[in-house]
Amino acid sequence: MNSTEIIEVEERYGAHNYHPLDVVIEKAAGVWVYDVNGKKYLDCLAAYSAVNQGHCHPRIIKALKDQADKVTLTSRAFRNDQLPFLYKELSELTGYEMILPMNSGAEAVETALKAARKWGYKVKGIPENAAEIITCENNFAGRTISIISFTTVDQYKDGFGPFTPGFKIIPYGDAGALEKAITKNTAAFLVEPIQGEGGVIVPPEGYLKKAYEICRKNNVLFIADEIQSGLGRSGKLFAFEYDNIRPDAVIIGKALSGGCYPVSAVLSSKEVLGVFNPGDHGSTFGGNPLGAAVARESLKVLIEENLVENSFRMGEYFREKLRGIKSKHVKEIRGKGLFIGVELKPEANGARRFCEALMGKGILCKETHENVIRFAPPLVIKKEEIDWAVKNVEEVLMME
Repeated sequence: MNSTEIIEVEERYGAHNYHPLDVVIEKAAGVWVYDVNGKKYLDCLAAYSAVNQGHCHPRIIKALKDQADKVTLTSRAFRNDQLPFLYKELSELTGYEMILPMNSGAEAVETALKAARKWGYKVKGIPENAAEIITCENNFAGRTISIISFTTVDQYKDGFGPFTPGFKIIPYGDAGALEKAITKNTAAFLVEPIQGEGGVIVPPEGYLKKAYEICRKNNVLFIADEIQSGLGRSGKLFAFEYDNIRPDAVIIGKALSGGCYPVSAVLSSKEVLGVFNPGDHGSTFGGNPLGAAVARESLKVLIEENLVENSFRMGEYFREKLRGIKSKHVKEIRGKGLFIGVELKPEANGARRFCEALMGKGILCKETHENVIRFAPPLVIKKEEIDWAVKNVEEVLMME
């Protein structure tokens, strides 16, 4: 079947909850993907940062196949021989004492919210059912009922109420607003060190450090959502490292499995994650041996192949090259590492048409928040690939 026929099948039988570009991918390797017609594309989205290690990394694929031949799922009713070592290796890599594994990023966010509330009641002493969690405008943490309860994007809420109470929303990047919002019932502050879906928004310098210090002073948990920005995407292992802070909890996912399997986790202290007792929380697939084996190898690839460092260097280079493009449509180029947002002026009439034009030139990226083109290729990208991409990006950004 050709791409048009495949798209027709998808549109006929699938719920229309996405608006993808009309490219039908059938294989991929490294930074390149190939459609069913054999056309080659440079992937500048990296599955929303899930394939930081590159598509179908041979070491990760081998780990997946080897483990699939042994055992894939035991449930947490029994122990397996992979999960304990994922715990140990994650702890040694990050310095956090305790890990709670899940599958999707949204599940990990829900886990962090539950941990924060229970910590608030059992450790901080907040009156029952009074806990508050502070979040920021323009955030994106998933699409569960609880998570969309603190979104400020109207579409994510439309038709899905009533919503979960207990959340306060403040402006992003405003430490003073955080200080004013905190009360004796505040359990946690949940924040993205870089807002990805919000348009690759980098907060003012020093913001995270100030917010962290405010949380310390008020006995409020500082929770960093690093699902997109973490594991090398920002040019550091975690984006919060730019501010030299250590959050009370960190949420990770996506690249934790190199895009080969859904794996996510919450990293924290025994004080925070220790509030869970058997039966309080769980997941049939969370911590399964297949996912754990894949995650272990994905982390090793990230570190042993120096992908975090490459993200920093190539990100600097990519942004420098993009800033050399003199287009009337560009308002701002921002980001850290290989997490780059090109914000267009309102009169550019949206980023979608530019993404479609880039697809025609063999570059895949996706618009976010209407006017931003996000460039976030796998961290294995090389200078010559960036040079080729920028040449084509310039041609597209110069169009009327």
